[in-house]
Order: sequence, then structure tokens, then C-alpha cells
Amino acid sequence: MGKVLPPVIALIVFVAMWQIIVTLIGIPHYILPKPTDIVEAAVKNWANLSSALVTTIVESVLGFVFSLIGGIGVAVLMASSKWVERSFYPYAIILQTIPVVAIAPIIVIWFGSGMSAIVIIAFTIGFFPMLSNTLIGLNATDHNMKNLFYLYNASKWQVMWKLRFPAALPYIIAGAKISCTLAVVGAIVGEYIAGVGGGAGGLGYAITVAASRLQTPYLFALGLSAAVLGITFFLVVSYISKFFLGSWHESEMEQE
Repeated sequence: MGKVLPPVIALIVFVAMWQIIVTLIGIPHYILPKPTDIVEAAVKNWANLSSALVTTIVESVLGFVFSLIGGIGVAVLMASSKWVERSFYPYAIILQTIPVVAIAPIIVIWFGSGMSAIVIIAFTIGFFPMLSNTLIGLNATDHNMKNLFYLYNASKWQVMWKLRFPAALPYIIAGAKISCTLAVVGAIVGEYIAGVGGGAGGLGYAITVAASRLQTPYLFALGLSAAVLGITFFLVVSYISKFFLGSWHESEMEQE
């Protein structure tokens, strides 16, 4: 309760002040809707909102899973060979510095519009945090422990999977916390560019349509849905973090 109650109270106060101030000033709903207008718009358009939300969830989860697998896999290869790391890591940095809106049209040209391109865009934006954090964790292994493994004639892959990878787990979880939220951002940005209309469109496409029609209350509802989706992804990864690290790592152990 000590952790949950303060933000809940702050949220209630913020929403109440929002409702009161907008009502007293008389701001038109198409400029700044009241919270009740947003709830009404969400209920009225629930069929479209829920369909768009499910589509974005699928795209975000797929993009995150691919970034998780790809980032960890490439990091393991780079950590296994300094030559590989020096050769390819600079290009991973270059890929990260290119704005996703600049490469998204190219991805659409290559893979066509629709879910496949959106998933690739979500993967692209979530890949580097996983790669970078995992690589840092693998390279931060205690040298004394590595020397102990080599003393017992452990192979390079035994050192990797039985020492370096478990030691890098906190870094991997930290990267996953960043990547999971970026996957939502990547999916929505991809939907702006590569989305499809009708019932197959995600939150990004729905936001584009609502903005073009000046449906401001519904636009707020879509934006809040995207925020809740990102928060939910983060909380799920945080729960997984407690499951893997709660018994041994200080970041997740209960403080006495």
C-alpha cells in the first residue's frame, strides 16, 4: 500500500483538477476534452479501440520477442570474440542513431505494408538496447571467476553459459525493460507508415484517423491506451525480473 497509494492519490487529484478546471474555463472538447469526455469516447468507440489495441499488442510482443532473441544472440557472438565485436558493434550503433521514421519507408518498400513491416520496425527500435546491455553484462564478468573456470579446464562455451551469461542476467533484464516499451513505440510508429485500415489497423492507424477527423476525446483515449500498454509491458518484465533475480541479486531482493 505504501508504494501504490501515493501515485493513486496523485492520479485522482490530477484527474479531478483537470475535470474542474476545463469545466470552469469552458474549453471546447475538441481543444482539450474533460476526462469524462475521454471515457465517453472510449466507451462509444470501444469496438474499434479494442480491435486496434489487440493488433498493437500482437505487433509489439512479436517485435519485442525478436529483439530479445536477436539482441542476446548477437551479443553472445560479439562477447565470444573481440574481433567480431570490434568489426560489427559500430554498425549496430549506426543503426541505432538513424531515426526510425527515416528507415521505416525503406522497410515498407522491402517487406510491403502491414503487420510484417510493423513487426520489423518494432524489432529494429528495440534491438539495440538488448544488444548493448547484454554485451556490457557479458563483458563485466569478474575476471577472478573466469580465471577459476579456466583453472578447471572449462571450455569457452562453458564459461559463457555457466558463468558469463548468468552474471549478465541483471543487465539483460535492464535491457528488456527498455526494449519492451520501445517495442510499443516502434509498433505505433510503424502503424503510422505501414499500417492498414479497417479492422486490421492498430493504435497508430487509429490515432491518424482520429486526428484527421478532429476526434480529440477519442484521440486522448487512444494515447492513454498506448501508455497503459507500455506500462503493462514494463510491469510484466519487472515481475519476470523479480522471478529470476529476487533470490540472489541486490536490485530485486527485499530490503531489511
